[in-house]
Amino acid sequence: MIRRSRTAELTAAELAGIRALVDVAFTDFSDHDWAHALGGVHALVLEEGPVLAHGSVVSRRLFQGERPLSCGYVEAVAVHPDTQRRGLGSAVMAALEDLAPAYDLLALSASERGVPLYVSRGWSLWRGPSSVLTSDGPVATPEDDGSIYVLAGASGVDLDGPITCDWRPGDVW
Repeated sequence: MIRRSRTAELTAAELAGIRALVDVAFTDFSDHDWAHALGGVHALVLEEGPVLAHGSVVSRRLFQGERPLSCGYVEAVAVHPDTQRRGLGSAVMAALEDLAPAYDLLALSASERGVPLYVSRGWSLWRGPSSVLTSDGPVATPEDDGSIYVLAGASGVDLDGPITCDWRPGDVW
């Protein structure tokens, strides 16, 4: 039912199926969002036909103060609208969470609709201020405060402290 594969191991048809899924699941999924979801490990639910659920983990560098953190950043978690509330999102998240030992922490930026899933799985809201590391130094990202979640128990991080992500085009968080 659930399969994990690196981006390079996915077929062109599977990649097209994942992109079609996220385009149906999200009204504003951009080409930048798509690029952010590639280059890591994907968990997907396939049955005969379309991709029913998906999520990926990509490597990123986060900082808590001066402390660098190796982060598995969760991207593009989606369940086809016709198959929601059947546990597919939880199955995808379980497969991605199995990758946690390879990182200092797992993190994600949650949509309002996704928050109940993540909280039910033990993810914690990052309560401190967020920023992005630019060539001019850290720049506050207050629009992202309140939407960043990390897997509970992650490397003794201070959830009330500041957190900074590496810069990337599109949505930085």
